[in-house]
Amino acid sequence: MAPQVLGRALVTAKWLSEAVRAGRVGTSLRVLDASWYPPQERNARQEFKERHIPGASFFDIEECRDQSSPYDFMLPSESHFADYVGHLGVSNDTHVVVYDGDELGTFYAPRAWWMFRAFGHKQVSVLNGGFKNWVKEGHPVTAEVSQPAPAVFKAKLNTVLLKTFEEMMQNVGSLQFQVVDSRSEGRFRGTELDQGLESGHIPGAVNIPFRSFLTETGHEKSIEEIQQIFREKKVDLSKPLTATCRKGVTACHIALAAYLCGKRDVAIYDGSWSEWFHRAPPRYKVSESKCNKA
Repeated sequence: MAPQVLGRALVTAKWLSEAVRAGRVGTSLRVLDASWYPPQERNARQEFKERHIPGASFFDIEECRDQSSPYDFMLPSESHFADYVGHLGVSNDTHVVVYDGDELGTFYAPRAWWMFRAFGHKQVSVLNGGFKNWVKEGHPVTAEVSQPAPAVFKAKLNTVLLKTFEEMMQNVGSLQFQVVDSRSEGRFRGTELDQGLESGHIPGAVNIPFRSFLTETGHEKSIEEIQQIFREKKVDLSKPLTATCRKGVTACHIALAAYLCGKRDVAIYDGSWSEWFHRAPPRYKVSESKCNKA
């Protein structure tokens, strides 16, 4: 897909590689590695220090979040986000390209993409195929860590792109917007544990596992294929849509996929199942495992 299409929601490795070789990474173009892994499996920051795209900075999702919340990776305040990305050299005029090193190709990058958009930044893109394919295609990597000059970033939360627990509760009765859950089918249905939690889903939600939108190589599927996936699940992209998951991360794949189809206002339920499980009344947690127990 051409990088200029749909506000540069995606850029190709070829496009970014040419930008790197031409020395365009700087105040007008910043590259951020938004990788995160379970600590017992991989060390994202250490891997970044050893090998990353030249000129990239590390976007630490552990630092850029609401650390007072009991739920993982909740959005930080406007001032926290502005200060954090400003120290990475990102201004309101900067084109930001985010990627991660997940074996799937892309996992956390859409979350960073959505965070920037939620705080009012328009020029932000995901590297299609991620670091995995960047390396596979033979593009340059480095261990040299750059020190970008700090910039001023002004953040303003766009509440259209965010749903709260209270809004999700109200929607169970009012059905004002569609809800798509991006977790695996087993976790959605309640037949397997969701990272230690009993699983299930919000009443009325539709299940589209986020991997459905990725090819075997880890690239985004074509717009036509993505539209067909939504149609098969009877999700109407002309109507309000909110995405949810376990902790507000893979839900952002739903938002990205819909954005590529021209729908730019998909909201994310930031607390997702982590919050819903702990706060919603039992009757609002749909699970086949409960039915089986009964």
